[in-house]
Amino acid sequence: MTFKPQTLTPYLSARHYFGAEQRRHREAARLSLLQLADILNSSKSTLARVETAELMPPPDLPDRLDAAFGTDRHFHGLYQLAKREAHPDQYRRFMDFEAQAEVVENFGAQTLPGLLQTKEYAEAQLSLREELPRAKVEELVNARMSRKDRLNSTEPPLRWAIIDEAVLRRPFGGRECMYKQLASLLAQVDTPDSKVQVMPFSAGPHYLMGGALTLLTLPNGSTVAYEEGIEVGHLHEDRDSVKKWRRRYEVLRANALPPAASAELIRQAMEDCQPCDTPPS
Repeated sequence: MTFKPQTLTPYLSARHYFGAEQRRHREAARLSLLQLADILNSSKSTLARVETAELMPPPDLPDRLDAAFGTDRHFHGLYQLAKREAHPDQYRRFMDFEAQAEVVENFGAQTLPGLLQTKEYAEAQLSLREELPRAKVEELVNARMSRKDRLNSTEPPLRWAIIDEAVLRRPFGGRECMYKQLASLLAQVDTPDSKVQVMPFSAGPHYLMGGALTLLTLPNGSTVAYEEGIEVGHLHEDRDSVKKWRRRYEVLRANALPPAASAELIRQAMEDCQPCDTPPS
């Protein structure tokens, strides 16, 4: 069957413009989708869906396109704009703050904070939203993974995460998915750039157990707070509100297990969900 390219709408959004630019450079280089897929070690289907803006570009695609076409950081820059569109408007300002934060402090009561999630865990969590089509889930997963780009930079933010023990005990995506997620979490418990504490069941109830909280310390020394419920999030920028959430986070930090004890609890949870063919850690 002869491939008939769809009409593009490049000025509808940054994501549409990214796809149109991919096609423009591809056609200028006289490459078919299949040929470009071979060069990029990608799939023709993925590239076709990116060109028509059906799919958010995977996080590693922009740099590979720039390398293939010799376009410096053209696609990299477009991607920085496009990835913001994968999130609701109320979340975009928070994303802007997160991208520049020097310190990121999280609390997760029921699921891991996004910056700690593996791709498989994120997919399992987002797939719970039954109203989302498969393509949208994939788009949101890629967008969430793109937020982790800074963690591999030369100047990553300091991350401090406190997670409820419930997060360790509630499996997402099956035993193998959860085992790998916990292994990833364990590797981040106590490094120069990240600390993880577990709030154990034995500590009893606490104020934040019904939601999630993120505190972002910005380069100018100010802090913003983002608190989330089931479907609603609120960004606090005024000093008095942030002070309130900071106090609650510090109480939580004081009552959570230290990193070494947290690591042991994570190892115990790994043993409980260890796949049959996985050797003990």
